[in-house]
Amino acid sequence: MGSLPIAVSGSTVNGGGCRWWGWCNKNNSSGKTGSNGSGSSDSCAISSAFVFFLVSFVCLASIAGLYCRVLLPPNVHTTLSSLGCNEDNEGSWSIGVYYGDSPFNLKPIEEANVWRNKTAAWPVANPVVTCASASGASFPSNFVADPFLYVQGDIIYLFFEAKNSITMQGDIGVARSTDKGATWEQLGVALDEDWHLSYPYVFDYNGNIYMMPEGSAKGDLRLYRAVKFPTEWKLEKVIMKKPLVDSFIIQHDGKYWLFGSDHSGIGAKKNGQLEIWYSSSPLGPWKPHKKNPIYNTDKSKGARNGGRPFLYDGHLHRAGQDCGETYGRRLRLFKIEALTPTEYKEVEVPLGLKESMKGQNAWNGARSHQLDVQQLSSGEWVAVMDGDRVPSGDVNRRFILGCASVLGVVMLVIVFGMLLGAVKGLVPLSWCPHNVGKRSDASFDWERSSLLSNRMRLFCSRLNRASSSLRARIKPKTCSGGLVLAVIFIVTVVLMCTGVKYIYGGSGAEEAYPLNGQYSQFTLLTMTYDARLWNLKMYVKHYSRCSSVREIVVVWNKGQPPELSELDSAVPVRIRVEEQNSLNNRFKVDPLIKTRAVLELDDDIMMPCDDVERGFKVWREHPERIVGFYPRLADGNPLKYRAENHAREHNGYNMILTGAAFMDSKMAFEKYWSNEAAAGRAVVDKLFNCEDVLLNYLYANASSSSTVEYVKPAWAIDTSKFSGAAISRNTQTHYGLRSSCLQKFSEMYGSISSRKSEFHHRNDGWDV
Repeated sequence: MGSLPIAVSGSTVNGGGCRWWGWCNKNNSSGKTGSNGSGSSDSCAISSAFVFFLVSFVCLASIAGLYCRVLLPPNVHTTLSSLGCNEDNEGSWSIGVYYGDSPFNLKPIEEANVWRNKTAAWPVANPVVTCASASGASFPSNFVADPFLYVQGDIIYLFFEAKNSITMQGDIGVARSTDKGATWEQLGVALDEDWHLSYPYVFDYNGNIYMMPEGSAKGDLRLYRAVKFPTEWKLEKVIMKKPLVDSFIIQHDGKYWLFGSDHSGIGAKKNGQLEIWYSSSPLGPWKPHKKNPIYNTDKSKGARNGGRPFLYDGHLHRAGQDCGETYGRRLRLFKIEALTPTEYKEVEVPLGLKESMKGQNAWNGARSHQLDVQQLSSGEWVAVMDGDRVPSGDVNRRFILGCASVLGVVMLVIVFGMLLGAVKGLVPLSWCPHNVGKRSDASFDWERSSLLSNRMRLFCSRLNRASSSLRARIKPKTCSGGLVLAVIFIVTVVLMCTGVKYIYGGSGAEEAYPLNGQYSQFTLLTMTYDARLWNLKMYVKHYSRCSSVREIVVVWNKGQPPELSELDSAVPVRIRVEEQNSLNNRFKVDPLIKTRAVLELDDDIMMPCDDVERGFKVWREHPERIVGFYPRLADGNPLKYRAENHAREHNGYNMILTGAAFMDSKMAFEKYWSNEAAAGRAVVDKLFNCEDVLLNYLYANASSSSTVEYVKPAWAIDTSKFSGAAISRNTQTHYGLRSSCLQKFSEMYGSISSRKSEFHHRNDGWDV
């Protein structure tokens, strides 16, 4: 007995032709021999529809695979921890530190220029505590959020929610800092219950330290007392039989006030509800405010608490969450003007924190929902804030969009097959085709008499005729028909890549890569002139959005410099106008550069931010080296300068082009402007070339170890070819000048031909 067709069919119902998926058998109902008299089944070859779908699948899969390989950034989190930092639908929260002379003038730690020592790529940059911080301390976490501070003299403790990667519930973690939050020692899990915990509000009362975490999953609000601070806590009391979320207790006018949200009540609006209770003690009993609920409004209004309230200039201030666009989108700050058992009034005031213009490349580019700010004994204010680069539910959203894109691909492939004539039918005209052998009388009668069956056959018949009708209308063999086919193919490829990006490409953020759990930033420096302004505008707009770029310095060699307003930048831009048009200006000592790391990058090179971030991580591993993206091998007798292909043929390199390279700004620039390098600088000015070759020689001459390191970019584009403002248009002449420089510099500083670094020596494969 044959099989029931349930998919696309290229045959008629009664005929013996093949179904689209391949082989088929044709037997008569009596079991006698077939027409060939051999007694065997009559087989037929694979149909054109099957071949079409197979080729389409292979072609689209290859394109999608190439797209993934070349254009999609790697998942940075896979490099952070083998246990934690998994993609989580709640987000990828992390914690940053801010400083200021008031709670309304807070700046991130990177702007405070905090240095611990000279042995790594500092100053410190946010975020300072991440999922990797917790996971590295043996409590694997997908994210860290809800930070609260507790200050004891010069020691700062940080309590936070850590989303456990194994149990998938929140635990309370704790860390300690002795340098005002620049670095944190993870102390472990402070509190772990059988239910989800978050929002660990910590405060003093009567000589004891208490924690009141959110545990609404348990259905009540609990108060814990420190037995051995900060890692051992004991349940002191269930202070309220209500599942309040994000609650805090403050003392004001001789009473204790409890603020929290109960989303479980009938008619309560989630993230838009707030209640107040008061008592003579944090242990209760608690009486409700006369106006409860204080708020039951739109979730964007800031009703849900967003951290610890603070007192400034004689006024209490409360932080609230704006959850309008997504959960925890941003913080709103309110000044409390009246707080009594019968009255409550607050007005919104500016928070004073600028949102990042780097979008999802910023650690807090998508949302930030909790702030704790406290004053230190020195008078300085310190704050912690959590942030995320993706909105809530991002994983589910991307999966749905990806599946929708793939479904669109399937539909377009079918339409494409119809136009080519490879797909002639979509569905069978009958539930039980006549060539499948015996059928029961009941099923046959149902098929003939059922209204549903009749309508289905009519629908399928019309649908199957769509193929011929479509071909008749579009006529694929004509020019217009061919254009339609080309458009369908392009749209299919775009949809396929879009679907792959949504499903496998992660959030799309090109994140910073930490080194030993620490983030930092670098200065981006480029040299240009008036004829290349088009390049510069595109360059600044793109690279200023990279996660670790702190500032862009433009060395302006010739012509009228642009106004800063002409440049679309997410970071500060400084234009340094030079008096003389010299390539030596590239490495001029610049005391205004605040970072140790500088990326010298020509304004006509465009590459993904992820490649830049990987190069920065490699440089921080070897800050004494030049780390870049374009390797060269100078060899031969006499020495010759040749392209990267030559280096790869000989499996090694001894130079890195500094037109795309990281270096130590102090070390590199002082070497270049030393008395020793004066003769080399004169050669550069004479030939208007070879400044990068000279720096490679100076590095090599000052070290007996490896001085260069290569990182392979996924792709890079030379935009000068589009603007027509390339510096070196004649490659042969350019290489000839550089070969001459090699010989001159070898006489001055010694040969570098023996200093050969091999490709593919890194374990991460970034130098293939």
